[in-house]
Amino acid sequence: MFQGSSGLALDAKGRMTVPVRHRDTLAQECQGRLTVTRHPDGCLLLFPQPTWELQREKFAALPVNARAWARIFLGSATDVEMDGAGRILISPELRSAAGLNRDLMLLGMGSHFEIWDAETLAAHERAVIAGGMPESVANLSF
Repeated sequence: MFQGSSGLALDAKGRMTVPVRHRDTLAQECQGRLTVTRHPDGCLLLFPQPTWELQREKFAALPVNARAWARIFLGSATDVEMDGAGRILISPELRSAAGLNRDLMLLGMGSHFEIWDAETLAAHERAVIAGGMPESVANLSF
């Protein structure tokens, strides 16, 4: 289970360094082979390839009236591998689709990660908080 957030930076070549705390798990789970795709919330999703393969089947099985959504997820998917320094290359198309600039946030979301432009995530979170907590979340007890 991946959790937590990490502030990262894109280098001049469009590479992002996976935090050390996740590298060993990703090396064991998928030999550093990952898949990056778009999410309609304006971020990118980063999956270990075995997890992506399960998700890919779900997207491919969507009914015809949801083909546009399958196109977003499947049509944007790009396989990447961590290099020896733990970096992955994010394609220019995906960087553009998510509005990624230099400063990023990597969020562990359980089975996968979200990659956000840091400013976009901060604005998104402010809007979510301003909108109030939905009942499904408010009913959770801590």
